[in-house]
Amino acid sequence: MSTSTARPLNTLLADLSRAGVRPLPPGSAERLAAAASQIGFNCARINLGDCEDKAALLTRIATVLDFPRWFGHNWDALADCLGDLSWRPAKGHVLLLEHAGSFRERHTEDFETLLSILRESAAFWAGEQIAFWTFVDLSGPEAA
Repeated sequence: MSTSTARPLNTLLADLSRAGVRPLPPGSAERLAAAASQIGFNCARINLGDCEDKAALLTRIATVLDFPRWFGHNWDALADCLGDLSWRPAKGHVLLLEHAGSFRERHTEDFETLLSILRESAAFWAGEQIAFWTFVDLSGPEAA
C-alpha cells in the first residue's frame, strides 16, 4: 500500500468524531488493517462466514479478541469485554466483521443486537478519547 493511500485511512481512523459502526467497502479490509497497524491501533479480523448461531458468533469474537476466561458467552458479557479491553491496550481499536451477510440474513435479531453493542462500545471509547471502529462486510462466505 502506498503512503498516499494509507494517509487518508490513517486520518479517518484517528478521527474520534467519525468512529462507530460502518460498512466495509469491498476490497478495503487489507488497507484498513494496515492503516490501523501504522497508527498503533489494534485490528481484529473476525470472519462470520461460517457462524451458525449466536453461540458461534460470540465464541468467534471471544477467540479473535482473546477475551478473558471470565467471558460469559452472552450479550452482557460481550458488552462488558468490549468496554474493557485492558488486555489489548492500544491507541484505538478496529474490528473488521467479514462475510457477515449470511449471518445477518439468518439471525437478524442477533445481528442487530451485536451492532447495537458495537455502537455502544464506540460511544463509550469515544468518551475515553479512544477510537473504536467496526467495519461490517455484508458479503457471504461464498465471496471469501
